[in-house]
Amino acid sequence: MIAYLERFIHENDTESIQDDRLPPICQSLDLQGSINCVATGLAGKDFGGMYSFNPLAIIRPAGADDVARVVKAAYRSPNMTVAARGNGHSINGQAMADGGVVIDMRSTGDNYFKIVRMNGEIFVDVSGGALWEDVLIRCVSGFNLAPRSWTDYLGLTVGGTLSNAGVSGQAFRYGPQTSNARELDVVTGKGDILTCSETENSELFFGALGGLGQFGIITRARVKLQSAPDMVRWIRLVYSEFEDFTRDAEWLVTRPDGMSFDYVEGFVFVNNDDPVNGWSSVPLDPDWGFDQTAIPPTAGSVLYCLEVALHYQNSDHPSAVDTVVNSLLGRLRFIEDLKFQVDITYVEFILRVKQVEEHARANEIWDSPHPWLNLFVSKKDIVDFDRMVFKRLLKEGIGGPMLIYPLLRSKWDNRTSVKIPDEGEIFYLVALLRFTPPYSKGSYVEKLASQNQEIVQLCVKNGFDFKLYLPHYHSQDDWKRHFGNQWSRFVDRKASFDPMAILAPGQKIFKRVISHS
Repeated sequence: MIAYLERFIHENDTESIQDDRLPPICQSLDLQGSINCVATGLAGKDFGGMYSFNPLAIIRPAGADDVARVVKAAYRSPNMTVAARGNGHSINGQAMADGGVVIDMRSTGDNYFKIVRMNGEIFVDVSGGALWEDVLIRCVSGFNLAPRSWTDYLGLTVGGTLSNAGVSGQAFRYGPQTSNARELDVVTGKGDILTCSETENSELFFGALGGLGQFGIITRARVKLQSAPDMVRWIRLVYSEFEDFTRDAEWLVTRPDGMSFDYVEGFVFVNNDDPVNGWSSVPLDPDWGFDQTAIPPTAGSVLYCLEVALHYQNSDHPSAVDTVVNSLLGRLRFIEDLKFQVDITYVEFILRVKQVEEHARANEIWDSPHPWLNLFVSKKDIVDFDRMVFKRLLKEGIGGPMLIYPLLRSKWDNRTSVKIPDEGEIFYLVALLRFTPPYSKGSYVEKLASQNQEIVQLCVKNGFDFKLYLPHYHSQDDWKRHFGNQWSRFVDRKASFDPMAILAPGQKIFKRVISHS
């Protein structure tokens, strides 16, 4: 049997412990970074708070070479697995390695930052372990540039979101973050460091984008940039009828470039005075009121909010901004007296969810379990989904946002590993972002997770064209159904780039191949 690892820990590694009682893996890596086989608790938890697995070690690499050494050692071992962990924001243990090794990619966050100009386009090279919020600040403050496509919450790593898709209200125009990466450095499941793009090692490039970490660990990404605006006009509009809400949202996202808002999202809220789920969740300032008398008497148990934003520069005349906004709003069917708007800086807008995080931390709910559910649902089924799920199952709210907004198939690259609904140009993101009270007990969380499964089974039973986003399944048969006709491509890529199934064991797609050599 080949030993797990080949050499002793680097003599200057202050976090590692030379002790014959520790597992062999903790005694034999020659890393520039650090390895810890004692304080591994952080790597056994994630934001979801519903799963916990103990890894053998947590490694904080200095760079791609360290990542490659760890993966090569696992490749030579009989049964070791390796999981890359970004900021631990997964929900169902996807970044965990039960009895394996977790690589904490945050330690590489500052390894790269370089503006690259190519063929009239501008990009930034950043580490896979960099947080998007740090990328934002450095790009805007230093160069007045910004990535085109975001996630709502930016306390996520570049490699983490590119391994899933990365969506927000800009995706209707620029596609998900996976459509805005031009080049990657990836450590494969064999421990090779490969640079890949659409023209170089293209199978690995498209496989890694949305690949759930199955084909390699992203250590560097080249991301497309554009000029950053100075300001954003942020607007929320209330609807009582789902059909009006979807008609307007779809009209906005299908307008030609430059003839719509720069950001389009939406959410469902409860038609009552519940402080978390109801009317007060809509105004953009906590001191603003919500005139419930403006709601039509025909309104049902839930209402809908269309959230839009327009970018502009400080040099733009206010009347010019007003003209563009009013022209677009004049075509929409929202409730006239329920419009909320504010002008804030671009950075404040992109970081808007950070305030939610700070509030949740202050109220001790950030670290409570988060049984979230994220779906892509085809336009053809979204009205039925609203009727069965929002108006019935979730009519009292979920203790957090219920996002819903349209995306366009043509902005997604079907060569990547991301799976979206099979039919139609328009499909919807549905995100049920539950926040549970502090110290929530297991039975309460299990009840919410069961309700998520009920929603998924409802979609299956009714033949909806849908896919889980940030998917989580327990059996390979479920994964086969998820990928459908793309499953064979997924398997072939796995065989090429991670033939021993070492990487991302927490996804539960493939089982580690046991080596007897």
